[in-house]
Amino acid sequence: MVLELLLIGLVITLEPFPLIAFVLVLSSDRGVRKALAFILAWLACLVAVIAAVLSLTGGQPPAPRTASSTAAVAVKLAVGVGLIVYGERKRRAAGGPRKTPAWMARLHDVSSWTAAGLAILLQPWGLVAAGAATVVEAELDSVAAYFVLLGFCLLATASQLTLELHAVFAPTAAGERLQRLRHWLDDNQDRTIVVLSLSLGFWLVGKSISQLV
Repeated sequence: MVLELLLIGLVITLEPFPLIAFVLVLSSDRGVRKALAFILAWLACLVAVIAAVLSLTGGQPPAPRTASSTAAVAVKLAVGVGLIVYGERKRRAAGGPRKTPAWMARLHDVSSWTAAGLAILLQPWGLVAAGAATVVEAELDSVAAYFVLLGFCLLATASQLTLELHAVFAPTAAGERLQRLRHWLDDNQDRTIVVLSLSLGFWLVGKSISQLV
């Protein structure tokens, strides 16, 4: 469980599209407060999903070869296949024209509530579902296991938390670095998606197939 959640959490926190949106929110007027609303909503989604899984399973994994265990593996397999397809499509389209969505240009005017709603909409729910399926299969009978779940939620929010803290404690330097990060993400968005999607996709597919065989 630990390695799988580590990989999923790392991909979630490095997803370029929501990260670009977060950078734009943080760079806006009163951006620190709006970005905090974004972070809290993002983190609340993760915690809510994990809490829902724990309430349904009681922290005990389903017996092997049952409908519940097969469903958890099927979810990860479906997410893995989807990531591979998405990553391959991005790889083939790399270098072609790509337009930034018009709504992103208006993020400097959003309210804190809108920023929170944006976090919910941009949450990579497929990856969150893969994380939830991993938790379903885990035996959570120790304090250490719950710390792993907490670590997953924090890791999946780590990039946003790091940028937020940097903006709070070094606002002048953060402004320049956020602009450079935004440009880097714009230039390397497709390549980052390809690497993250294919890497995690093949991992999930391989792990799921080994569990089904």
